[in-house]
Amino acid sequence: MNTVQKPVNIWKLAMTAMLSAIAFLLMFLEFSVPVMPPFIKMDFSELPALLGAFAVGPVSGVMICLIKNLMHLLMSTSGGVGELSNFLLGACFVFPAGLVYQKWKGKKSAVLGASAGAALMAAVSIFSNYFIVYPFYYNFMSKEAVLQAYQAILPGVKNILECLIVFNAPFTLVKGLLCVAATTFIYKPLSPFLKGSVRNR
Repeated sequence: MNTVQKPVNIWKLAMTAMLSAIAFLLMFLEFSVPVMPPFIKMDFSELPALLGAFAVGPVSGVMICLIKNLMHLLMSTSGGVGELSNFLLGACFVFPAGLVYQKWKGKKSAVLGASAGAALMAAVSIFSNYFIVYPFYYNFMSKEAVLQAYQAILPGVKNILECLIVFNAPFTLVKGLLCVAATTFIYKPLSPFLKGSVRNR
Protein backbone atom coordinates (compact mmCIF):
# COMPACT_ATOMS: atom_id res chain seq x y z
CA MET A 1 0.00 0.00 0.00
CA ASN A 2 2.73 2.49 0.97
CA THR A 3 4.83 1.69 -2.12
CA VAL A 4 1.87 2.75 -4.30
CA GLN A 5 0.97 5.88 -2.32
CA LYS A 6 4.46 7.35 -2.08
CA PRO A 7 5.00 8.05 -5.83
CA VAL A 8 1.55 9.61 -6.01
CA ASN A 9 2.41 12.00 -3.18
CA ILE A 10 5.73 12.87 -4.84
CA TRP A 11 3.92 13.62 -8.08
CA LYS A 12 1.44 15.88 -6.25
CA LEU A 13 4.30 17.73 -4.59
CA ALA A 14 6.06 18.10 -7.93
CA MET A 15 2.90 19.47 -9.58
CA THR A 16 2.33 21.89 -6.72
CA ALA A 17 5.92 23.14 -6.97
CA MET A 18 5.79 23.47 -10.76
CA LEU A 19 2.46 25.32 -10.74
CA SER A 20 3.75 27.58 -7.95
CA ALA A 21 6.72 28.56 -10.11
CA ILE A 22 4.44 29.30 -13.07
CA ALA A 23 2.13 31.35 -10.85
CA PHE A 24 5.12 33.30 -9.53
CA LEU A 25 6.24 34.14 -13.07
CA LEU A 26 2.72 35.18 -14.07
CA MET A 27 2.73 37.74 -11.27
CA PHE A 28 5.21 39.75 -13.36
CA LEU A 29 2.99 39.73 -16.44
CA GLU A 30 0.69 42.36 -15.03
CA PHE A 31 -0.94 45.13 -17.02
CA SER A 32 -3.17 48.14 -16.49
CA VAL A 33 -6.86 48.18 -17.35
CA PRO A 34 -8.30 51.42 -18.80
CA VAL A 35 -11.37 51.50 -16.52
CA MET A 36 -9.26 51.20 -13.35
CA PRO A 37 -6.82 53.58 -11.63
CA PRO A 38 -3.23 53.07 -12.87
CA PHE A 39 -2.03 51.57 -9.57
CA ILE A 40 -4.38 48.58 -9.98
CA LYS A 41 -2.99 45.86 -12.23
CA MET A 42 -4.45 42.74 -13.82
CA ASP A 43 -2.59 39.43 -13.77
CA PHE A 44 -3.55 35.79 -14.08
CA SER A 45 -1.32 34.25 -11.41
CA GLU A 46 -4.36 32.52 -9.85
CA LEU A 47 -4.81 30.38 -12.98
CA PRO A 48 -2.13 27.79 -12.06
CA ALA A 49 -3.54 27.65 -8.52
CA LEU A 50 -7.00 26.91 -9.90
CA LEU A 51 -5.58 24.17 -12.12
CA GLY A 52 -3.79 22.71 -9.09
CA ALA A 53 -6.96 22.84 -6.98
CA PHE A 54 -8.81 20.82 -9.61
CA ALA A 55 -6.05 18.35 -10.48
CA VAL A 56 -4.37 17.79 -7.12
CA GLY A 57 -6.90 19.08 -4.57
CA PRO A 58 -8.01 22.27 -2.81
CA VAL A 59 -5.09 22.22 -0.36
CA SER A 60 -2.65 22.17 -3.26
CA GLY A 61 -4.40 25.20 -4.76
CA VAL A 62 -3.98 27.11 -1.50
CA MET A 63 -0.34 26.02 -1.22
CA ILE A 64 0.34 27.35 -4.73
CA CYS A 65 -1.10 30.72 -3.67
CA LEU A 66 1.08 30.65 -0.56
CA ILE A 67 4.32 29.61 -2.27
CA LYS A 68 4.07 32.14 -5.11
CA ASN A 69 3.59 34.95 -2.57
CA LEU A 70 6.41 33.72 -0.33
CA MET A 71 8.68 33.78 -3.39
CA HIS A 72 7.44 37.26 -4.29
CA LEU A 73 8.31 38.48 -0.79
CA LEU A 74 11.96 38.53 -1.87
CA MET A 75 11.20 41.51 -4.12
CA SER A 76 8.20 42.95 -2.33
CA THR A 77 7.63 46.70 -2.37
CA SER A 78 4.74 46.48 0.09
CA GLY A 79 6.47 44.99 3.11
CA GLY A 80 4.49 41.79 2.62
CA VAL A 81 1.11 43.53 2.82
CA GLY A 82 0.33 43.06 -0.87
CA GLU A 83 1.44 39.45 -0.74
CA LEU A 84 -0.73 38.76 2.31
CA SER A 85 -3.78 40.18 0.56
CA ASN A 86 -2.99 38.32 -2.65
CA PHE A 87 -2.70 35.05 -0.72
CA LEU A 88 -5.98 35.58 1.14
CA LEU A 89 -7.87 36.41 -2.04
CA GLY A 90 -6.31 33.55 -3.99
CA ALA A 91 -7.15 31.06 -1.24
CA CYS A 92 -10.75 32.32 -1.13
CA PHE A 93 -10.92 31.70 -4.87
CA VAL A 94 -9.31 28.30 -5.36
CA PHE A 95 -10.22 26.46 -2.15
CA PRO A 96 -14.02 26.47 -2.69
CA ALA A 97 -13.48 25.62 -6.36
CA GLY A 98 -11.26 22.65 -5.55
CA LEU A 99 -13.52 21.49 -2.73
CA VAL A 100 -16.64 21.49 -4.90
CA TYR A 101 -14.85 19.72 -7.74
CA GLN A 102 -13.40 17.14 -5.35
CA LYS A 103 -16.89 16.23 -4.12
CA TRP A 104 -18.77 16.47 -7.43
CA LYS A 105 -16.58 15.72 -10.42
CA GLY A 106 -17.70 17.27 -13.66
CA LYS A 107 -17.35 20.39 -15.77
CA LYS A 108 -20.55 21.97 -14.48
CA SER A 109 -19.60 21.57 -10.82
CA ALA A 110 -16.09 22.85 -11.58
CA VAL A 111 -17.46 26.00 -13.21
CA LEU A 112 -20.02 26.57 -10.46
CA GLY A 113 -17.47 26.02 -7.69
CA ALA A 114 -14.88 28.28 -9.32
CA SER A 115 -17.48 30.97 -10.04
CA ALA A 116 -18.57 30.87 -6.39
CA GLY A 117 -14.90 31.17 -5.41
CA ALA A 118 -14.52 34.18 -7.72
CA ALA A 119 -17.55 35.83 -6.07
CA LEU A 120 -16.13 35.15 -2.61
CA MET A 121 -12.76 36.55 -3.67
CA ALA A 122 -14.46 39.72 -4.95
CA ALA A 123 -16.36 40.18 -1.68
CA VAL A 124 -13.28 39.59 0.48
CA SER A 125 -11.26 42.02 -1.68
CA ILE A 126 -13.36 44.90 -0.34
CA PHE A 127 -12.30 44.15 3.23
CA SER A 128 -8.69 43.16 2.48
CA ASN A 129 -8.12 46.36 0.53
CA TYR A 130 -9.91 48.59 3.01
CA PHE A 131 -8.28 47.20 6.16
CA ILE A 132 -4.94 45.79 4.96
CA VAL A 133 -3.67 47.06 1.61
CA TYR A 134 -4.80 50.65 1.30
CA PRO A 135 -3.81 51.74 4.84
CA PHE A 136 -0.26 50.69 3.96
CA TYR A 137 -0.26 52.54 0.63
CA TYR A 138 -1.48 55.72 2.32
CA ASN A 139 2.10 56.03 3.57
CA PHE A 140 3.18 56.68 -0.03
CA MET A 141 0.05 58.09 -1.63
CA SER A 142 -2.42 60.13 0.39
CA LYS A 143 -5.97 58.92 0.87
CA GLU A 144 -7.20 61.99 -0.98
CA ALA A 145 -4.93 61.23 -3.95
CA VAL A 146 -6.20 57.64 -4.09
CA LEU A 147 -9.79 58.86 -4.03
CA GLN A 148 -9.06 61.40 -6.76
CA ALA A 149 -7.64 58.64 -8.98
CA TYR A 150 -10.99 56.86 -8.78
CA GLN A 151 -12.95 60.10 -9.21
CA ALA A 152 -11.04 60.82 -12.41
CA ILE A 153 -12.81 57.79 -13.85
CA LEU A 154 -16.14 58.11 -12.05
CA PRO A 155 -16.68 61.51 -10.38
CA GLY A 156 -19.71 60.27 -8.43
CA VAL A 157 -17.77 58.08 -5.96
CA LYS A 158 -17.47 59.79 -2.57
CA ASN A 159 -15.20 57.66 -0.39
CA ILE A 160 -12.70 54.80 -0.52
CA LEU A 161 -15.18 52.14 0.59
CA GLU A 162 -17.53 53.11 -2.22
CA CYS A 163 -14.61 52.96 -4.65
CA LEU A 164 -13.76 49.44 -3.54
CA ILE A 165 -17.36 48.32 -4.01
CA VAL A 166 -17.85 50.02 -7.37
CA PHE A 167 -14.41 49.36 -8.88
CA ASN A 168 -12.32 46.75 -7.07
CA ALA A 169 -14.94 44.10 -6.33
CA PRO A 170 -16.21 43.88 -9.95
CA PHE A 171 -12.61 44.00 -11.21
CA THR A 172 -11.65 41.10 -8.93
CA LEU A 173 -14.76 39.15 -9.95
CA VAL A 174 -13.98 39.58 -13.65
CA LYS A 175 -10.37 38.56 -13.01
CA GLY A 176 -11.55 35.36 -11.33
CA LEU A 177 -14.12 34.59 -14.03
CA LEU A 178 -11.48 35.02 -16.74
CA CYS A 179 -9.38 32.41 -14.94
CA VAL A 180 -12.45 30.15 -14.79
CA ALA A 181 -13.04 30.59 -18.53
CA ALA A 182 -9.40 29.85 -19.35
CA THR A 183 -9.45 26.76 -17.13
CA THR A 184 -12.49 25.32 -18.91
CA PHE A 185 -10.50 25.36 -22.16
CA ILE A 186 -7.11 24.12 -20.98
CA TYR A 187 -7.87 21.83 -18.04
CA LYS A 188 -9.03 18.77 -20.00
CA PRO A 189 -5.99 18.55 -22.33
CA LEU A 190 -3.62 19.22 -19.41
CA SER A 191 -5.41 16.93 -16.97
CA PRO A 192 -3.48 13.70 -17.78
CA PHE A 193 -0.17 15.46 -17.16
CA LEU A 194 -1.33 17.34 -14.07
CA LYS A 195 -2.70 14.17 -12.50
CA GLY A 196 0.32 12.07 -13.46
CA SER A 197 -1.58 9.76 -15.82
CA VAL A 198 1.09 10.16 -18.49
CA ARG A 199 3.49 8.18 -16.31
CA ASN A 200 1.50 5.04 -16.95
CA ARG A 201 1.60 5.30 -20.74
